[in-house]
Amino acid sequence: MDIVSALASLVRVTETGSFSAVARERDVSKAAVARQIAVLEQHFGVRLLHRTTRKLSLTDDGQMLLGLARPVLDGIETMEAALGKQSASPVGLVRVGMMVAASHLLAPRLPALLASRPGLKVELVVSDAFGDMIEDRLDLAMRIGEITDASVIARRIGTAARVVVAAPSYIDRHGQPSNPAELGAHACIVHDIGPNSDIWTFGGRESLQEVRVTGGFLANDGSAVHFAARGGYGIAFLPLVQVVDDLRRGELVRVLSDYPSPGMPFSLLYSSRRHLAPRTRAVMEFIIKQVRLIRAELSASSEEAIV
Repeated sequence: MDIVSALASLVRVTETGSFSAVARERDVSKAAVARQIAVLEQHFGVRLLHRTTRKLSLTDDGQMLLGLARPVLDGIETMEAALGKQSASPVGLVRVGMMVAASHLLAPRLPALLASRPGLKVELVVSDAFGDMIEDRLDLAMRIGEITDASVIARRIGTAARVVVAAPSYIDRHGQPSNPAELGAHACIVHDIGPNSDIWTFGGRESLQEVRVTGGFLANDGSAVHFAARGGYGIAFLPLVQVVDDLRRGELVRVLSDYPSPGMPFSLLYSSRRHLAPRTRAVMEFIIKQVRLIRAELSASSEEAIV
């Protein structure tokens, strides 16, 4: 029995909560993953998992073995890296959770990574609602805002700037506000992601100005807000990375450019394990590189940037 491979499967089954997810990652059958767990249980003479039709959970013995297995796997990974035995082409599936705005940044650029890594697969899990990484079976997550979850590592990769925009057709019909207080007289498109989504904030830390906006169009999806703004319905408050191409083409224009909004931390989240799988590290490094390239492009064009 390849006990190292079986232990690695146990760790991933625990992290993803699914035999099927691990089978997809390793390009094997679900039954093959289940056999590895069964062989571990036979080898150690204990039951490792509680199985129901709805979920998997570790037994006390399984929890103990998991705690012992992770340092062993980390040590093996360290040895492989030190001796140059890591695969030159990481393979397998990496699930990346991200907001709609970030998907606009990454999706057009992913083919370049996949072309250079033939065995790599990337699944984008796009949602503006933040969930639990383990429950959502994510290997990486891109998030905006302060990260308070102590169970994950947050690597800050920039600051996301948001801008107020509208279509030229809206400006032609209704004009544009000269200061944030005048937003109350305009149709604003609200991105509904939770309490106070209709409050837009301007200024720096020392002099914040909050304005409650109104309008007939609300959506919990950033793309819907983006499309409505581009269609001329009203004024929207969106991440710069989501609208920068529209601004360059003239399909949207900046509103209240003299009143910048405070930037929000932009981070990559991943498991608290000490070492990442080569496939996950490859995707993470690619994302960081793309963010840096976008930042340089925006800076060169004198736009605000992800800093």
